[in-house]
Amino acid sequence: MPVNVCPASVVAAPVEVVWELLMQPETYDQWSDAHVTRIVPEGPATPGQVLSAWTIAFGKRWDVSLEIKEVWAEKHEIVLDTGLPLGVRGLNHISCAAIDERSCRLQFG
Repeated sequence: MPVNVCPASVVAAPVEVVWELLMQPETYDQWSDAHVTRIVPEGPATPGQVLSAWTIAFGKRWDVSLEIKEVWAEKHEIVLDTGLPLGVRGLNHISCAAIDERSCRLQFG
């Protein structure tokens, strides 16, 4: 059964700073619960790139996989296909848009 959610928040950082974090998969540990262990190929986010990671929930360590499906740098948008425990899959569309010089709107859905 598909479930669609699209949380959004205003971030107190310029859109360029937030986008730079999204483009560097090795920084995903800084803003997600997943701890990245491998990136193939290494480097900035690019379609086809696969990330291996793990997270802890319910007192157990769980493997997580992410594949970068799309990157639209000009629109500050990235799409991740996320494989979670128990066969749960998520197609995550992350976008950020400038509000002003010091803040942006970050949307995850």
